[in-house]
Amino acid sequence: MEHRKLGATGPKVSVIGLGCMGMSDFYGPADRGESIATIHAALDAGITLLDTGDFYGVGHNELLIRDALSGRSRDTIQISVKFGGLRDPARGFIGMDCRPVAVKNFLSYSLQRLGADHVDIYRPARLDPAVPIEDTVGAIAEMVKAGYVKHIGLSEVGSDTLRRAHAVHPIADLQIEYSLIARGIEDDILSTCRELGIGITAYVLARGLISGHWSKDRSGAQDFRMMSPRFQGANLDSNLALVEALRAIAADLGVSVAQVAIAWVAAQGNDIVPLVGARRRDRLTEALGALDVKLTAAHLAKLAKAFPPGAAAGGRYNDEQLAHLDSEKRKTA
Repeated sequence: MEHRKLGATGPKVSVIGLGCMGMSDFYGPADRGESIATIHAALDAGITLLDTGDFYGVGHNELLIRDALSGRSRDTIQISVKFGGLRDPARGFIGMDCRPVAVKNFLSYSLQRLGADHVDIYRPARLDPAVPIEDTVGAIAEMVKAGYVKHIGLSEVGSDTLRRAHAVHPIADLQIEYSLIARGIEDDILSTCRELGIGITAYVLARGLISGHWSKDRSGAQDFRMMSPRFQGANLDSNLALVEALRAIAADLGVSVAQVAIAWVAAQGNDIVPLVGARRRDRLTEALGALDVKLTAAHLAKLAKAFPPGAAAGGRYNDEQLAHLDSEKRKTA
């Protein structure tokens, strides 16, 4: 397994990370046994980075990871935790809380659920508009000094926020969507990260849309993707047509659609680590196969032609959710 360092100050992690969110939330029911088996298979394959959030399944995901890691050494495993999302008993989202006192409170619960004495990368899930980023990062920095956190990360923030946060404490990585149909970070965020020495952990399959496995007849009341503009109506038709262009390139390479999509992101720089949200071992095996895909200059040119910036139809989130994405504000400023 190849490894990459997250930014100038972050940890060295496997070149691909496992996103565990779907094992607990948002994508419909998941099988607990298969989820744990998938985490085990990932670790056995050399994946060291597990990504979670304290609000995934309202704590369920952290407890799942704790059970999956039982009996295994934590020395070679990095756990990345997002915090700040507030949820009600019906599991609706009711806001963000990134006050310094809340940072320490959330962290104490995460450590208990994970059965850990530290979190490797701790990050606010979104920018809290009511709390200066300097205050939030400063509170995490206190936890770094105390030994409860190893590194500080951010999620879905723009260049100005990155600079302000990095001035308080070195930021290891920015977690954000970067895929063939979500290339917005190329406008300025990516260059800011590289200037500051901040790595990227990237969502690469557009929540499964460009995995090659999504079809129009899929539905599910518990699957939040049904509320995403990119998965609706004419937008979905247009986006699935893009996937067919990707399928043709994949066929030429003799690999799967998902493998090309993952390999493309990994090829954009050694400072980028793709995160794959595999919930099953077969999907994990497919994702790991991307590490063997060699994209030539000709293939990259074909992909650039088929997926120019802005090719996707519809926004990444609906308008209400987009309002909470600091990373998207540059587009309307």
